[in-house]
Amino acid sequence: MAGAKNHDYHILPPSPWPLLTAFSALALASGLIMFMHSVPYGKLLLPVGLLLTVSMMGFWWADVIKEAHAGDHTPVVQLHLRYGMILFIASEVMFFVGWFWAFFDASLFPKAVEAVGGVWPPKGIEPLNPFKFPLLNTLILLCSGTTVTWAHHSLIHGDRKGLKQGLWCTILLGLLFSSIQAWEYIHAPFAFKGNIFGATFFMATGFHGFHVIVGTIFLIVCLIRAYKGDFTPRQHFGFEAAAWYWHFVDVVWLFLFLSIYVWGGWGATYAG
Repeated sequence: MAGAKNHDYHILPPSPWPLLTAFSALALASGLIMFMHSVPYGKLLLPVGLLLTVSMMGFWWADVIKEAHAGDHTPVVQLHLRYGMILFIASEVMFFVGWFWAFFDASLFPKAVEAVGGVWPPKGIEPLNPFKFPLLNTLILLCSGTTVTWAHHSLIHGDRKGLKQGLWCTILLGLLFSSIQAWEYIHAPFAFKGNIFGATFFMATGFHGFHVIVGTIFLIVCLIRAYKGDFTPRQHFGFEAAAWYWHFVDVVWLFLFLSIYVWGGWGATYAG
């Protein structure tokens, strides 16, 4: 029969969201650049671009959820969605490699950076004590990795109560992590500007903190969908992607804690 589907792939119908998302992202990037350079209307374009980008993403992902409910996500389609998430996480790994590269370049070869003074940490810098709040945040993220795994296993075995409880625990731990990191930033004894230590510290840990916030939002959406009964033991890629992302955030933090907090401040006088 002409037009009959005789394959396992999902042929997408025309959608406005890719084009609208691209223009929204352009508005967001333009607003951010204008804001950073104190250009007029930058303060207006930035929130408008952010609102439009988030809205377009929401509409787009809502369509993906509808496709799943309509049975369009065959095993082949689900496999390719997993490939896409794996490639996305791989790109995020390379993103953080750049920040680690900047940190190790300055710390392993301090003489090459005049502002460092030939030592690391630079003269006059008191790093944070890694065995106080940073260690607490490490334990919090490790526990959150356990709770999201609990939620995943509960979903696989049809335990919807355990799924919701595990997600609630993970979300609360994520919010606790972000709150502690915000307090740490407010009371940090060094600034972002004026020294390579502060620049690399805040860029690496700050972008990780942003990823924790994104991951927490990801899990909140999964919790809402869990209450709506969207996930089944056989079809739950949305949750699986969130769990993978959260484990990625956990692993990155372990490297940040060991390299920047512990090794980066080794032998120095800690603040406080």
